[in-house]
Amino acid sequence: MRLITVNRGDEVLDIIQAAVTTTGTVAGVITLIGAVEHATISVMREDDAHTDLIRSYDQPFELTGTGEVVDGRVHVHVTLAGEDVVVAGHLHRAVVGDFFVRAYLTPLTE
Repeated sequence: MRLITVNRGDEVLDIIQAAVTTTGTVAGVITLIGAVEHATISVMREDDAHTDLIRSYDQPFELTGTGEVVDGRVHVHVTLAGEDVVVAGHLHRAVVGDFFVRAYLTPLTE
């Protein structure tokens, strides 16, 4: 297992993808915990599951998430809890504000 720390001002997916690429991880499991200041996530539209509804949020959020590495590419789903709002979905972008995000990468082998 590898610990990936995402610090203030860093974009979460960029840092995790860089670690995946650097380590040559092709398949793996990702677990995340921390807090972010800005996030963009998507969910499936109620009337069309093949179309994403993408929304961006700008406020502090507690973050928890899980994901996978498939063919060397990171795919993460998160739950974000902020003041008067809780959202969840596919993570497109998240930037750490005053705190951090820690991602735990567990490479898989066949």
